[in-house]
Amino acid sequence: MKLSIIIVNYNVKFFLEQCLHSVNKALQGISAEVFVVDNNSVDGSVGMLNSKFPDVQKIFNKENVGFSKANNQAIKQAKGEYVLLLNPDTLVEENTFEKVIAFMDNHSDAGGLGVKMIDGKGNFLPESKRGLPTPKAAFYKIFGLSKLFPNSKTFNEYHLGYLNNNETNEIDILSGAFMLLRKSVIDKIGMLDETFFMYGEDIDLSYRITQAGFKNYYFPETRIIHYKGESTKKGSMNYVRTFYKAMKIFNEKHFSGSHAKSFSLLINTAIYLRAFLSLISRIIAAIYLPLVDAIILFTGMYLLTNYWEVNVKALNYPPQFMLGIVPLYILTWISSSYLYGAYDKPIKLSAIVRGVFSGTMLILIIYSLLPETLRYSRALILIGGIWAGFAMVAWRWILNLLNVQAFKIAKSDGNRVAVVAEQEEGQRIISLLNMTGDAFHLIGLINPNADSSSKNDSHIIGSLNQLDELVSIYNINEIIFASKNMSIEKLIGQMQKAYKTDLEFKIAPENSTYIIGSNSIHNSGDLYFVDVNALNTPINKRKKRIFDLFCTFTLFLISPLVFLLVKNQFEFTKNLFRVLFGKYSWVGLNYKDEINQYTGQINPGILKPSDGLDKETIDESILGRVDMLYARNYSMQNDATIVWRNLSKLG
Repeated sequence: MKLSIIIVNYNVKFFLEQCLHSVNKALQGISAEVFVVDNNSVDGSVGMLNSKFPDVQKIFNKENVGFSKANNQAIKQAKGEYVLLLNPDTLVEENTFEKVIAFMDNHSDAGGLGVKMIDGKGNFLPESKRGLPTPKAAFYKIFGLSKLFPNSKTFNEYHLGYLNNNETNEIDILSGAFMLLRKSVIDKIGMLDETFFMYGEDIDLSYRITQAGFKNYYFPETRIIHYKGESTKKGSMNYVRTFYKAMKIFNEKHFSGSHAKSFSLLINTAIYLRAFLSLISRIIAAIYLPLVDAIILFTGMYLLTNYWEVNVKALNYPPQFMLGIVPLYILTWISSSYLYGAYDKPIKLSAIVRGVFSGTMLILIIYSLLPETLRYSRALILIGGIWAGFAMVAWRWILNLLNVQAFKIAKSDGNRVAVVAEQEEGQRIISLLNMTGDAFHLIGLINPNADSSSKNDSHIIGSLNQLDELVSIYNINEIIFASKNMSIEKLIGQMQKAYKTDLEFKIAPENSTYIIGSNSIHNSGDLYFVDVNALNTPINKRKKRIFDLFCTFTLFLISPLVFLLVKNQFEFTKNLFRVLFGKYSWVGLNYKDEINQYTGQINPGILKPSDGLDKETIDESILGRVDMLYARNYSMQNDATIVWRNLSKLG
């Protein structure tokens, strides 16, 4: 047998399915076996594998044993001359395996090989080729010098930025996303070091290959898409700690003496520094827009109040008006706008208008309930609301006109979408888009063949060789490729042309009810799903959390009455605090683990949408459909109804 492919999966069902389809196409004519090692996924991966890929050899772990151990489980069973470690969030070209095997056959000195990788937007991934993470190279990477001087042999030794991305070269370190290994070399040097749970195992194995006298090669004559998802997000403290801990293990293992001590000090410094910077950046990212709004609104209210005092009312408002009441107005406008999604990306100007309007109505209602001594001016509230809406919209609109990417305004009719597919498959994809409920503006179909003479349907706007002009003429900002009608090689070629910077790419796998397109496997907002839409939106996630908090405080107030209804008062009290601190929601799902990929990881529920149904007389498929209906048509009113009807079950 020539090739053994090993894929370790953990909760990325959709990406795994797409990966396996591309692998099967690329294995035509090659004697090979495919292993999938599942690390106790809870997203339905196991069922998908059993139903759609019966020929794949499967290893199902009862716990997440980590990347190294999972790969080793399959390596022990592998019979191929070559072993490929492949990430599930990848797509390979149809000739990838043929090309890499031929290269290895012709280079007996090669112990391992990596290929050119691009992300979900068609950008080259620098980790396609890496140098040895010596203390010096790590220092330059940790403190950002490698980014400042990306082509420097001195400062970017970590990603070998001085090497041409399109030329075959010897390299030190291969990427674990696509790591082709000669099985005889693995038998000689040993398998992956299981001390590395995640990150660093590919560096360690690559280094041991070169220490044994073999070479690692970067081979750019074939490409893969790598969506670059990880189980920990790169901006998080968990990622910083895990990644640099792996670097520390590697250096303590392979370097000694003062070298290792110096590196250990550097790593510990980097962990705390990166954690501090990560915390600061998150705080700034969370507050800078509301803070700018608050400053602008306060300035406007100060000027309006002065004008009102001098030219209209001929009176002086007390100091507490500007120092206490006006900040409360501003807080209400900003909070209401936040609830309507005014601070989501891309920016929705309509959300700002609705938020400010609702905030103004709330202020007027509260104003009418206040004693006469605290009613300063209803007119100032109305004028202030107009100013708030105008100012918050205006400065975002101006920055959008200046092409500041962070202030990109969402189009009212959604993305302008073109589908690259033949007519039958194109209509199927359009039907999927219509079923999701997402806002989009369909421009039309693009023939995946170069021959534009086949334009015989009103929905077809052109052919693939006209894509550049079509993107420009129709101002297209999202392209969906049908994998049924296009090779991955052609698809990657189109992505890498990068017609404009804000162009999004998505892929519709054959015979599937989802469309994938993202730079990260954890950004489900870039996935279209037929089954669920509503609960996955940021605004509904906020509404759900707000409902939980409101409901918790209400239950606190009426707890003496609820105690009479619930069977377990102690458990009810614990549930109040569980929901208050965000560990639980008052209403969750029957099959949370299998549906979380759609809903954005909602918390487990004290109650379920099916509470009130006789679960003994309905099967699991009905409960699953109840979950889907609840998630797709989420509303705070539904949650309130479920809680009200099941007060006795809150304990």
